Amino acid sequence: MSTSHSPGQRDVVPITDESIRLGQFLKLAGLADSGAQARELLDDGAVFVNGEPEGRRGRQLRRADLVTVDLPTGEVRAVVG
Repeated sequence: MSTSHSPGQRDVVPITDESIRLGQFLKLAGLADSGAQARELLDDGAVFVNGEPEGRRGRQLRRADLVTVDLPTGEVRAVVG
């Protein structure tokens, strides 16, 4: 996975609507390169929303939600902004 995030880094990723689906957010935040990769991360149990494991690509996120992805290089976090 090509990502410019360093482990433990927390970025605020702005969204234009009131909510965004988790699969879309993973791509927007650069945590996944494609929808297929987002699905793999979710299926592997590597994605957490506000500290809770999440496996649904369609999960609706709202501003201030914290998304954490557990990558082999360490955790990467992004806040819905």
